[in-house]
Amino acid sequence: MQRCAECAGRRIAFASARAAILYDERARRIVTAWKERGQRRLAREAAALMVDVLARPDVAAIAFVPSDGERTLSRGYRPAEALALRLGRLWELPVESLVRRSRRVERRQRGLGLKERRRNVAGAFAPARASPASVCLVDDVYTSGATAAAAAAALRKGGARRVEVVTLARAVR
Repeated sequence: MQRCAECAGRRIAFASARAAILYDERARRIVTAWKERGQRRLAREAAALMVDVLARPDVAAIAFVPSDGERTLSRGYRPAEALALRLGRLWELPVESLVRRSRRVERRQRGLGLKERRRNVAGAFAPARASPASVCLVDDVYTSGATAAAAAAALRKGGARRVEVVTLARAVR
């Protein structure tokens, strides 16, 4: 497996990151409808697509990137958790709340550069409880990898030895 340009030469807390689709304009509209406009049924569609495209990870459990409290209140649900629960059913893997927010992030990640994104989420996550040795971390979109790396680091602190990241979409620069 080869590392992308953003990860090359860096120590990262996850072993791999895979996505079902490219995060292009069409995917952006779908994700926005799902996350910001209350189209919750799209979590089911996203999970089905991911299962069709991505091989089931060889892990003990699925975890998810926890939502920010304010965003959860405004949306009324947690998109990454909803996606993880659907994937857990389809892949027949337990879904566990293994990561928690340890602090609010200063700003939303959208519009920030790579270094700013890393700095923005550094230390934003902590283990919620002990993790199994191998975990699949689920999120909706992998943009720079900063959020995935920060959440995976929390899983590692909680005892995970290997973390695999899966997302619906992946931005390519």
